[in-house]
Amino acid sequence: MAARVHPGLMVLCAGIVLVALTFADWSEMAHQWWDIDTYSHILLVPPIIAWLVWLRRDELAKVPLAGWWPGLLWMLFGLGTWLAGRQLGINTIAQGGAVLSLQGAVLAILGLRAGLLLAFPLGYAFVLVPFGGEFIPPLQMITAEIATALSQLSGIETVADGIHIDTPAGLFIVAEECSGVKFLIAMLALGVLVAHSCFTSWTRRCWFLLACILVPIVANGIRAWATIYIAQFVGAEAAGSFDHIVYGWVFFGVVIALVLGVAWRWFEREPEEAGWSADEVDAMPLVHRFEGWRARPALAFSAVLAAALVFAVLARLG
Repeated sequence: MAARVHPGLMVLCAGIVLVALTFADWSEMAHQWWDIDTYSHILLVPPIIAWLVWLRRDELAKVPLAGWWPGLLWMLFGLGTWLAGRQLGINTIAQGGAVLSLQGAVLAILGLRAGLLLAFPLGYAFVLVPFGGEFIPPLQMITAEIATALSQLSGIETVADGIHIDTPAGLFIVAEECSGVKFLIAMLALGVLVAHSCFTSWTRRCWFLLACILVPIVANGIRAWATIYIAQFVGAEAAGSFDHIVYGWVFFGVVIALVLGVAWRWFEREPEEAGWSADEVDAMPLVHRFEGWRARPALAFSAVLAAALVFAVLARLG
């Protein structure tokens, strides 16, 4: 009698196949994570997801790993989104579709109950998609306005025109790399993780996420003002060099420590306690209602491979 293949191994194989199918988009994402400073924090996301799944191992052992046909539909939707993004030439759509297809494969092979236990790590996978470039222009303006206001309050003669700030020490421009978008995106990624792992109250989660948005924006404006202020005494070039060192190595860590330090006293649980338990999933009426579309994991795995083959042909024809 042939040995049964564990569904987890099927998920791994399906993931390899889907990544191979969408490799161009995963390669582009990896390039952005590695080479573009704005997205370098995403390099930490895969090990974080692995850690989140590891924390759920005991609960996963309590549920049957049975395939689920709606998961296959989710995977097909993801592959359709990926293909549409490629045809339209919109990387974010194609990359989001690649992530969706992996989520669907997990649901299709492991089933609804396992999917609910892994709901947060699966959803957190969207952080792998680089985004935020659209925020740069408004963030530049906000930074310039904060820096201008603080410069005037500190007695510096200032003439501002959009992102251009003219002072006695020279003309300062809030460039794209000074907009704070890198800081904001990284803080949001961290904020979502901490909000899920350490809070149970949605009110506290919302306040914490709001802080993760507002604090980096305000802090970046203060950083820009500090550069202008220091430049009045040491010159623009020296102040700029100091700014890059402090902003890159110290400032980000200080603000993270500040936000987490203030929120620490309101943390409600340990990360190991986050997420639904197997008993809570079993008590959900909708689980029993929609669990009927079960499939044998091996059959669901075969369907995943067949769908990947079909989309490989469609992509080549396109």
